[in-house]
Amino acid sequence: MQNVQQGNSPFGGNTSFTVEAISDKGFPVSPLHPSTRAASAQASPNSLMQNNEDLFHLWQQILKFASSTIEPGVMLAEIAHALGTAFGVKGCLLLVPGGASVCWLAASPTATVQLDNPELPVLEEQLNLFESIALINLESLSPEAKRSLPISPWLELLETVEISGIVALQVKAVLGIPIQFQGTTIGILSLLKSHSHPWTEAEIEGLQSLSQPVAIVLSQIQLQHQLTRQTQYQAVINQLTVAIRNTSDLNQILQLATNGTAQALQIPRGILLRLKYWEPLFRNRVQETIPKVRTTVACEWLVEPDAEDSVQPVASVLNQSFWMSECALCQFALLHPGSSIAIANHDQLPKFDPGTGVAPLFKLEKFPALLLSPLESQGTVLGFLVFQHQHPHNWKPEEIELVELVSAQVSTAIIQTETLRQVQALVDKRTAELQQSLSIQAKLYERTRQQVDQLRHLNQLKDEFLSTVSHELRTPLTSMTMAIRMLRQIGLSADRSARYLDILEQQCAQETNLINDLLALQELEAKQVAIQLEEIDLKVLLKDLVDFFDQKWSTKGLTLDLNLPKKPLKLHSDRDSLNRVLLELLTNAGKYSNPNSQIQLRVVHQIDHPIGRIVLTLCNIGSGISPEDLPHIFEKFRRSQGVTQNAIQGTGLGLALVQSLVQLLNGTITVSSGPIEDNPQTSETCFTLTLPQSFDNAQV
Repeated sequence: MQNVQQGNSPFGGNTSFTVEAISDKGFPVSPLHPSTRAASAQASPNSLMQNNEDLFHLWQQILKFASSTIEPGVMLAEIAHALGTAFGVKGCLLLVPGGASVCWLAASPTATVQLDNPELPVLEEQLNLFESIALINLESLSPEAKRSLPISPWLELLETVEISGIVALQVKAVLGIPIQFQGTTIGILSLLKSHSHPWTEAEIEGLQSLSQPVAIVLSQIQLQHQLTRQTQYQAVINQLTVAIRNTSDLNQILQLATNGTAQALQIPRGILLRLKYWEPLFRNRVQETIPKVRTTVACEWLVEPDAEDSVQPVASVLNQSFWMSECALCQFALLHPGSSIAIANHDQLPKFDPGTGVAPLFKLEKFPALLLSPLESQGTVLGFLVFQHQHPHNWKPEEIELVELVSAQVSTAIIQTETLRQVQALVDKRTAELQQSLSIQAKLYERTRQQVDQLRHLNQLKDEFLSTVSHELRTPLTSMTMAIRMLRQIGLSADRSARYLDILEQQCAQETNLINDLLALQELEAKQVAIQLEEIDLKVLLKDLVDFFDQKWSTKGLTLDLNLPKKPLKLHSDRDSLNRVLLELLTNAGKYSNPNSQIQLRVVHQIDHPIGRIVLTLCNIGSGISPEDLPHIFEKFRRSQGVTQNAIQGTGLGLALVQSLVQLLNGTITVSSGPIEDNPQTSETCFTLTLPQSFDNAQV
């Protein structure tokens, strides 16, 4: 005998008893034969049942319960109490399948015990075979026949258990009547006596008559119970529908489906399994082989036993997994996805391959009743929804229907979530590709814009070049043409002829220099110039240039102030290129200096540098270079607007040629120009030339 267990029942009340299981393979039917009725008629009838008025009054008393609002469990207890008192018996047992079974005991008029024993169910098939029985003395039955009675387990329970201090009832005589409603047996009503008793005709007919109002009350209770359960089931479906519509969290939906369904079914355990296929899915056809699939517990509902219960708590199996090949039950469900698997007891499991059992996480020894519904979409099983009872349980059609409806909604939620995830991933991928494409297009646009700007700049340079070259070519040609025409005149004096010849020679030389500058610049840009390295005495080179420019600038009143270090200045470089650079810079300084001004040339020898360097700074006083033209001063054919307006001769190639030659010598050149403090209308322009003292190891 096991201990007393507290639990809830659909009919109310919470007292239940758990005993060892009794075989229910069948029971003997003991109908009321005429001989039994004759023997019963000789006994004295019950005093309360001697007139129809008392019977009618009890009828009305029972029917009042049908319109009352008390709880079903209390209602059944009142009925058992009323019947037991009316018939003057020791106990009245009222058994209802799947509901609350109650027993009133005469040992204490207020003691009506509600029994809810899952291990001793009153099954529908037993009720359909049950007929009225009138057993005068149970001891006259064989032990096998006694145990085969559908109420025998409950009688044994009453004989062995003390309830709230009540002495156990030793039942000797039993009168049992099936409770029928609309041709269907819905319960058993039994009168119990603790001694042998021949049941009278009045007692039998009275109990049979009273079974009719009891049937009405039971049918109403069952209808109310069904409506309550249907409301609970519908609430689960509604909550799940709202969750699928309003949330994108699949885990929340799966947990709601598992917990809500388990609570509606009033069962202690629910599991939701997800499948991960490691091989291509076989869709829309029956599979003959089990694919490689990993099964994982995604959600779990588990009711912990009460503190007074001796049943050990069950460990959680959340996130545990197993291969499909390790569980024959899951294999069977995978190969037959169209229907659910309902098992009332683990001994009813299908006959599987002896080499493959059921996964241990199902714990069938503790939860023998199992209902498994596949989560299926278009022939592909996505997982399983599993619910288990801790006692054998016949799954009702409405319970199976609820689980299948929930499974269908969960399958839809999984497919919907996976589809949205794939769509979102595709959108993110396409968005990233689009952003990358836009970035590339932006770069191409920027490059195109730069090329357009460069083309515009080149076009502007071309126009300036054509303008400059046209001016520089036409001016000498005009002078040469006029000189030739004058020389053609008859009777020219020798002095005039010589002067015109000088003009021709001077302008021809200017044209030659322009062409030579263009060719030299082209060679430098094409890096086709050979370098002749030699040791150069910079002081000697500068002294020759100073003497030359002193004579050239005398007409403009310019003077050159040369500031040289006392030590010798020797460097290893190309003499012709260096001489051309200095010549161009000094020519440029004299061309743009104000008349009667001083040009300064300062030379510094930097020996503190890792590689010796010579720095030449050439400054002149003049109109200066505008900030807009300063960054472009070394570009070809680039001349400032003021220079062109003042008709200062030049091609715009000199400084471009200087920069190319300086780069050839591994040097650098910079320029600065700004107004003088004392005279803001006049600017000082300085060119700074830095050359390595040794060409081979130049790091300027």
